[in-house]
Parts: sequence; structure tokens; C-alpha cells
Amino acid sequence: MADNGASRTTFLTVAEVAQMLRVSRMTVYRWVHAGDMPAVRFGRSFRVPAAAVQTFMEQAELNGGLTAEDDERRSGTVG
Repeated sequence: MADNGASRTTFLTVAEVAQMLRVSRMTVYRWVHAGDMPAVRFGRSFRVPAAAVQTFMEQAELNGGLTAEDDERRSGTVG
């Protein structure tokens, strides 16, 4: 295939997104299933475009943060 200069999308695993945002993987799955964070399904797993994580964080900052319900911790604010 010829490269026509189009940039390639970088995808992150749910675990990588969770680590970046310092939340649990379950929180990221909740955001994906709720439609708050765009993701693509590859087989049985999800991949999140890296640009979508940046957009998600910018939106969270504009909205004053998001409430994250973590599995083992009390609710808090992300952002």
C-alpha cells in the first residue's frame, strides 16, 4: 500500500487510558459504554483513539471535571 501522507491514528488500550487518567479500567469501560469516550471494538477488546483522550480531558476541564465512580474508592473528580 502506498502512503499518501495521511496521518495514522494511534490507539490506546483501556488499561493505558486508565493509567494516563489515573482511574480504574472499569471507569474507562463505563465512559466507553455510556458514549462519553469514543472507542473502537477489536474482537473482544476496545481501543481508544489517543486524540479522543485529549479531547475528553479538554471537555472535562471545560465542564469543571467529571465524576468518576471507581470500584474501590469513593467518588471524586477527574481533571
